[in-house]
Amino acid sequence: MSRKKKRQQPLLNIKIESYAAEGKSIARLEDGKVIFVDNSIPGDVVDAVIIKDKKSWAQARMLKLVTPSPQRIEPFCRHFGVCGGCKWQMLPYSQQLVYKQQQVMDQLQRIGHLELPEMQPIIGSPHERYYRNKLEFTFSTHRYLTFEQIADRDEKITPVPALGFHAPGLFDKVVEIHTCYLQSEPTNLLLKVLREYTEKHNLPYYDYKAQYGWLRNIILRVARTGEILINLIIHHEDKENREGVLNHILENIPNVTSLHYTINPKVNDTIHDREVICYHGKDHIEETLEQFRFKISPKSFFQTNTYQAETLYRVTREFAGLTGNETLYDLYCGTGSIGIFCSGAAKKVIGIEVVEDAISDAKENATLNGLTNCLFYAGDVEKICTDSFFAQHGRPDVIITDPPRAGMTEKLIQQLLKIRALKVVYVSCNPATQARDLALLNEAYKITRLQPVDMFPHTHHIENVALLELR
Repeated sequence: MSRKKKRQQPLLNIKIESYAAEGKSIARLEDGKVIFVDNSIPGDVVDAVIIKDKKSWAQARMLKLVTPSPQRIEPFCRHFGVCGGCKWQMLPYSQQLVYKQQQVMDQLQRIGHLELPEMQPIIGSPHERYYRNKLEFTFSTHRYLTFEQIADRDEKITPVPALGFHAPGLFDKVVEIHTCYLQSEPTNLLLKVLREYTEKHNLPYYDYKAQYGWLRNIILRVARTGEILINLIIHHEDKENREGVLNHILENIPNVTSLHYTINPKVNDTIHDREVICYHGKDHIEETLEQFRFKISPKSFFQTNTYQAETLYRVTREFAGLTGNETLYDLYCGTGSIGIFCSGAAKKVIGIEVVEDAISDAKENATLNGLTNCLFYAGDVEKICTDSFFAQHGRPDVIITDPPRAGMTEKLIQQLLKIRALKVVYVSCNPATQARDLALLNEAYKITRLQPVDMFPHTHHIENVALLELR
């Protein structure tokens, strides 16, 4: 049988044996070949079809859950399995944490081949629901329909507008969301208010294939200070309808602190290069981490789970072991949150970030907190950290690095090996790239502490903090 025909044949009654990573679980064929299966958990018996077939492994899509694992529980969200946002709701949270800790250790060992200390128990999120401080919803002319919904329709299927989340893997279709458990109110109220108003006034949603329409996105930030920021993104200016929507939000959503709109005529949804216009209230909101205050504007980056951000930063500060005499360098510092959080225990904080707007926010946050020992610079670390820079600001005693999911560049790693700070605290949102980077740093540094922290319940994402000490 050809590989293509074999791939199309369903695999029946496959027993899921263990968890792999990135939301996939493992089954094995009789010949020992490893099969990675999405949307399954250890203990499930499933029917599946292979969608990618390699010599030693294959990837499969589950067709049918034949026998559920004893670990399975009933998901609490009606959109589970369709919107793609909380893929692990069928697992008790305690078991999610077990698999997440296993994922960190497996990737550090398998990818990094590192000598590791005993890993500290993962720190779970105190809030399993309503933990996000930011969400973005999309207006689309094409509502995503499941196969069952399509089969139930006798008439010709015509596009139906939707307000919700992009369907997984589809740029033009949106899952209609009525109740979301990721963010506290007024999130669901805002969805209801917008849906009713736009339908009543026949306001056009955006068609992502044809690239026409008007309403594109709505971004909502809810701070635990009680302040609320809303940014409406539209394709082009239409003053009458724009003011109508924005005024309706103000009339129906209580306590809006900061209301904005952004005009985005581009093909993609990014607004980093677009002007954000403040329509009502302040041009920002404020959030707190411990006693520190942070200004959050519509484009600002801020850790999405505020409560766990405090936990993550406390771990980072503890690992840094600051005594008040150290010069601390905060790489990939963003808006300065980690450096500012650690500033009370450091002699001096030097934050470096390539995004200039983020550095502007970092400087404002330092001023907001009355800090005089924090300096922030925009640019590439390897270009900024020169001998003349060190002569002016001091060489780092401790370095904190919190790179994006892609990890650090090899050029930066070589720079760290050259700088040879006594300690490096590596905060990672991707244990796979962290393992790769730690292997490169291994020639000069020994890993002495590891602490996983869960920021995103019901997802496979996991943060890990590693302490490296100079050999």
